[in-house]
Parts: sequence; C-alpha cells; structure tokens
Amino acid sequence: MKIRTSDPTGEQAGDPASDPTVELVVRRVAAAHREQRGALLPILHALQAELGYVPKGAVPVLADELNLSRADVHGVVTFYHDFRAEPAGRRTVRICRAEACQAQGAGQLVEYVQQSGLALGQTASDGSVTVEQVFCLGNCALGPAVEVDGRLYGRVDEQRLGALLHGPDRTPRVDPDATPDGSEASRP
Repeated sequence: MKIRTSDPTGEQAGDPASDPTVELVVRRVAAAHREQRGALLPILHALQAELGYVPKGAVPVLADELNLSRADVHGVVTFYHDFRAEPAGRRTVRICRAEACQAQGAGQLVEYVQQSGLALGQTASDGSVTVEQVFCLGNCALGPAVEVDGRLYGRVDEQRLGALLHGPDRTPRVDPDATPDGSEASRP
C-alpha cells in the first residue's frame, strides 16, 4: 500500500481544509465554546469529533476567533498526538508500544505493519487504514494490545493483526472471556 502524503504547500487537491465551509464550522464550534476557560482544547476536540481531524485551515481561523497567535494554536494542535492534521482511514489501528506490550511482542507487530507497506502515523493511500503507535492502552496483562476503531484487543499476534488491519477478525477465539469478534469482554 502506498502512503498518502500532502504536497509542499500542505494542501491536497480537494482537501476540505481549503473549503470555505470548514471556516464556517470552525467559527460555529468556536462560538459555542468561546466563553469557556481554556477554550482552545475543547474547541479542538469538538472539531476533531465533527470533522474527523483538525484541518490546517482551522489554525488561522481559531487564532482569529480566540485572539491567539497562529503559532500558539499550531503548537497545541501538534503537541497533542490525538489531534489529526489529515483525515484518518476508514479503520484506525493503534498499537501499544509501552514496556509491557514491547516485552510481549509489540515490536514484531510494528515490523509486520511495516512489511505490509504501512507506516506508523500514516494512512494508506486508499484511505482504508491509519496505523498509529500509542504508549499504553491500559491492557498490560494481555499484551501486546491493539485498539481498532476504539475497541481493545489483547494478546495480538501478526496473524490477528493482519485480520484487524485488512478485514474482519476471523481468527478463532481462544479466550473464554472474549466476545465473538475477539475483543475484550466488558467488565462490570
């Protein structure tokens, strides 16, 4: 799979960041949160929830709306790894790289991803999947852990990761507490 990249200007053809409606959305969301103390983070979270990412075109609009410098807004957007500058793929896969998961084989999962033609922090050119690394999913006892579209999976090996990356999980259940799709059962 090829990796989607932007051109040197930072905008892609058809990029919603250059769409005037993005400015309207940003201004509407900013107006709804402007009176909150420390409004920038709630606004960024609301934009990400509504648009799926924080477009580059939102930075100058937010700076204007909140009377901040563009550098201040850009610094916050780029400091927090959960904010996206580009839309994520249809499926988002996050691989835990914390110590417990590393000790249980997370490194092999990263190698598998790279051998599949994907790169951490990138989206496949067809928009099918975005693969990210995180440093603790809180599932240390069942490492290596992977989160797919907000659903947590434990004891993931390369075969299971392949199924999670490229389609429905068809691997057999081995954990009696797992749900039919292999994710961790909810604990009361």
